[in-house]
Amino acid sequence: MDFAFGSADEGFRAAAREWLAGHLVGPYAELAGRGGPGSEHEGAVARRAWERELGAGGWIGLGWDRAHGAYGNRAASLTQQVVWAEEYARARAPGRVGHIGENLLAPTLLAYGDEAQRRRFLPAVARGEELWCQGYSEPDAGSDLAGLRTVAVRDGAGYRISGQKIWTSLAKEADWCFVLARTDPGERRHRGLSFLLVPMDQPGRIEVRPIRQMSGTAEFNEVFFDGAVARAGHVVGGEGAGWRVAMGLLALERGVSTLVQQIGFAAELGEVVAAAVRCGALRDPVLREQLVRQWAELRVMRWNALRTLGAAGDAGAPSVAKLLWGGWHQRLGELAMRVRGAAAALGPLDWTAQAPYELDALQRLFLFSRADTLYGGSDEIQRTIIAERVLGLPRVER
Repeated sequence: MDFAFGSADEGFRAAAREWLAGHLVGPYAELAGRGGPGSEHEGAVARRAWERELGAGGWIGLGWDRAHGAYGNRAASLTQQVVWAEEYARARAPGRVGHIGENLLAPTLLAYGDEAQRRRFLPAVARGEELWCQGYSEPDAGSDLAGLRTVAVRDGAGYRISGQKIWTSLAKEADWCFVLARTDPGERRHRGLSFLLVPMDQPGRIEVRPIRQMSGTAEFNEVFFDGAVARAGHVVGGEGAGWRVAMGLLALERGVSTLVQQIGFAAELGEVVAAAVRCGALRDPVLREQLVRQWAELRVMRWNALRTLGAAGDAGAPSVAKLLWGGWHQRLGELAMRVRGAAAALGPLDWTAQAPYELDALQRLFLFSRADTLYGGSDEIQRTIIAERVLGLPRVER
C-alpha cells in the first residue's frame, strides 16, 4: 500500500505550515507543547482564544462540506486532513479545547442529526465559538456504558435530566455537553437511551467538580445534573436511538486524531531518548533495545492507522488502535523512569520553594500513562469487542 502523499497534499501542507508559522506568536507561542493530555489545565483562556483564531482561518471542520452543505469550513480531502493534523502537532501548537466538538460531536451530527441541529451547532463549532464535553461514563457505568443511571424525563417541550457523569474532560470550559441518558425507564441496558445536547450554563442544575489526580493536576471532572433542561429538538437521532448514536460516535473517536496523537508520542519518545543520552543510560544494551522497539512499534502504529483510516464497516479497527497505543504509551512512561534510575523519584531541588515541587514532563508522562489502558474503554473491553464483533466468538453473559 502506498503511504506517500500526493502533490496536492504537499501544497496543502505548505499552506498549513505557513499559516501556523504566522499565527503561533505572542501568547499562543508561549503555549507551545502545552494543554495536551496531562496538562489540559494550562492556559485555558488563551487556548479558547486560539480556537477562535483557528476558526477565523478556516482550519476547524476540514472536509465537512464534502457530503453536506457548507457550515463555515474549508474543503479538504481525508489525506489533507491528516496533513493538517501532522503539521499542527509538529508546530507544537496549543492543545485543542475544541476537539470534542470538532472530532466527536460534528461527525455525529453529520451522520445522525437533522438539518436544524447541524445548522444550529456546526457553524459555532467551526468558528471556535462553542466548546463541548462528553457525558458518557458514570461511577458505576464506565466501560459498561449500557448500565448508566442518568435519566431524562419528558417535561413539556423538553427534558429534565438527573444523574452523574464522571471523567468528563473540559467540563469546566465547555458550553455544551452531549449526554447519554435513559428516556424510557421501562427498558434495560442499551434500549431506551437517548443522545441529548445539553447547555452547561444552568446554575443550580449542573455542577462541575474537578477530580485531582496523582499527577497533581485535574484534567477530568465529575458533572452532576439536577433537573438540567434539554430541548426536545436537541435529541440526536430521535428518542430511544441513543445507543446507536453513541456507538457511532465512539467509532469516530479513533480517526485522524489517532495520527495526531502519534506525532505527540514521537516527541515524547524523543525526550526519553535525549534523557537516556544525557545520563548515559543508552550504554545499557537492554535499555537501548527497548527504546528501539518503542520506535519500531510507533512506526507500525502509524502504518496501521493510515491503512484503516476511512475504512467503512471495520468494527475491530478502533479497538485494535486503542489496544496498540494504550499499551505502547504506558510502556513509554515506564521507560522514561527507567532511563533516569533513582533520580526519577526526585523533583527539582529548590529548598526555597514554599509549595510542593512541580513534576517534570517525564514524571507526568509516567503517572498520566498509568490510565492509558483504562480510559476510552479498558483493554478488557476492547478485546471483548474484537472477540465478539470481529472473530464471532460467543458473547459474554452480562
